[in-house]
Amino acid sequence: MDSSVPIRVFLVDDHAVVRSGMRAFFEMVDDIEVVGEAGDGEAALAVLAGLDELPDVVLMDLLMPRLDGIGATRAIKQLYPRVQVVALTSFSEAERVHVALEAGAAGYLLKDAEADQVGAAVRAATRGQVHLDPAVARTLTRSLAGPARTSAALTPREREILVHVAQGRSNRDIASELMISERTARTHVSAVLGKLGLESRTQAALWAVREGLVSDA
Repeated sequence: MDSSVPIRVFLVDDHAVVRSGMRAFFEMVDDIEVVGEAGDGEAALAVLAGLDELPDVVLMDLLMPRLDGIGATRAIKQLYPRVQVVALTSFSEAERVHVALEAGAAGYLLKDAEADQVGAAVRAATRGQVHLDPAVARTLTRSLAGPARTSAALTPREREILVHVAQGRSNRDIASELMISERTARTHVSAVLGKLGLESRTQAALWAVREGLVSDA
């Protein structure tokens, strides 16, 4: 995206004080602007439907009345695939994080995250990368309960593919970087998941962090 154009952010949280705090922070940041807000998932979907220009990123609280953040994230990703969602909550249980990420969230932050972490998550989301609060990443990597397989099960090319997946790159990006076809990239990703006994790209990224192939910083 054009770096001269501010990243458009939409805030969804049932606590007005949290939304006000987020607005105050983003007003001090040159490359991010708040373009709207809502107090729950249903209200967010209604407001988004009426916007002339969609936001780039939605900061989404998970625990809200009417429609919670998980349901709202799923709906947004179905209706507006190009809009990225960063989950924001006061909970760090691995199961809740997994559900949010599988729903389509491009990041997960705790509400006590430092301001620069919030900004980093928003920017990462616009680049198609998954950004996890460091504490959340540590919790998730410890929680992976798949077979005790190592990267030795992978070919050198598959390890290279895995690192790209962990960095949030799409099959198209991987194909372009490695000068292979998108179909070949997709085949390699499927092979990596199969050999490691994993079900998703998110799990593959977390596995790579746990094995030290990439950093969770």
